[in-house]
Formats: sequence, C-alpha cells, structure tokens
Amino acid sequence: WAVAHKYPAQEQLTQVEGIDVQVGRTGKLTPVARLKPVFVGGVTVTNATLHNLFELRRKGARVGDTVIVRRAGDVIPEVVGVLDANPGQPRKPYVPNFRMPMHCPVCGSDVVRERGEVDHRCSGGLFCAAQRKQAVLHFAQRRAMDIEGLGEKLVDQLVEGGIVRTLPDLYKLGLIKLAALDRMADKSAQNLVDALEQSKQKATLPRFLFGLGIRHVGETTAKDLARHFGR
Repeated sequence: WAVAHKYPAQEQLTQVEGIDVQVGRTGKLTPVARLKPVFVGGVTVTNATLHNLFELRRKGARVGDTVIVRRAGDVIPEVVGVLDANPGQPRKPYVPNFRMPMHCPVCGSDVVRERGEVDHRCSGGLFCAAQRKQAVLHFAQRRAMDIEGLGEKLVDQLVEGGIVRTLPDLYKLGLIKLAALDRMADKSAQNLVDALEQSKQKATLPRFLFGLGIRHVGETTAKDLARHFGR
C-alpha cells in the first residue's frame, strides 16, 4: 500500500587528472581516477573508482578526459562515463593511456590475472604492506576478532615499523613495543594489550575464520565451515 521513490544519484562533470592504483586486502589492484575536485551529492569528490581495467576501458576513461561522476548509492564515488564532446558525430577510436602495472606499486611483487578473472592481483600476499594493513584491520573489526583500539593509524605504524608481519604477531605485542610508537600513551597501550587478551576469550570459530580474510570466505561461508569441521 506504500511506494518508496529513490531519487537518481546526482551527477557532475569533472576532469581526470591521473589514474592511480590501490592495492586491497586480497591483493586486488583497483584503478582509481584522480579528479579535479567537484561537489557531488553533498561532498567534494577528488577520487573515484574505476573498478578494474576492463571496466575502465569499457567506459573509455583516459587521463585528461572530461567524465561524468556520481556517488553510487550516494556513498562511493564512481566514473559513469566520458562526456561526448561531439554528440551526433562518429566517435574517435579509443586509445587508452593507462596500463595496469606489471609489478605491485607497493611491494614490487608480480601482478597476475587468473584465467577467467577480470581482476589483477598482487602476488605478494602478506609480504605486501598494503595487503598486510588491510588484513590486520579486517582481523580486528567487530564482526571478526573485535579488537578495540586497533585503528588505521596505529596499524600503519605497526606495519611500516616491521612490528607486525603476520596476524599472530598482534598477540606478541607488549607494553614495551607499543610504548615506543609515536603518540601512544601508556594507558592506550595497556588498553590495547587488554583488548587483545579479551579477543582470545570472546572470539568464536566462525568469527576467527572470517577474520583470517581467506579469499571467498565471508561470514556465511565461515559459519558453514565451522559447523562442518569445528565444534
């Protein structure tokens, strides 16, 4: 008896000033357009995802192009397409000026694309600092091990300082190591040590499996695996 109407996402024009590559938790390389700042849907947008190389080429986006930008779901900025400078006229052949790197921009490992996949991935695993940071943040999130106080800036320091190289290293952190970090007060260090200890007690097998960040293992699959193999 009721109808909800969702207004279409607001769109604006801007220029692509460059295309960077971000490395995600599973090693996925995502091309991201660096944009001339533009106000869209209530915020100033300076970056927008291009998803993957094939989507980038499908949209025909290049450095220097004027593009249409919107916030997908009113949240994530994305490039919708390229503005047609001469509507009604035959379009010039698309000549890309961006190539996916052959080596990870963070760790230098080989970039690979599995057969049948559209995504390019860094092969470095946790050797790659970008993947390591995201893996730690994923492990510490509320739906996984729920380690309070382990935020992004702290994780950056732990990874860049070589203190955390694998997930088990988190549980080797002590007050001495934490106190050596920039702007880490004694109280904050003690709270993190306590949170790490508490996470051992309150974690369940499904949440632990999910926190490991295994590719294709989300919360539902983790529960199924725990039910079948665990207790």
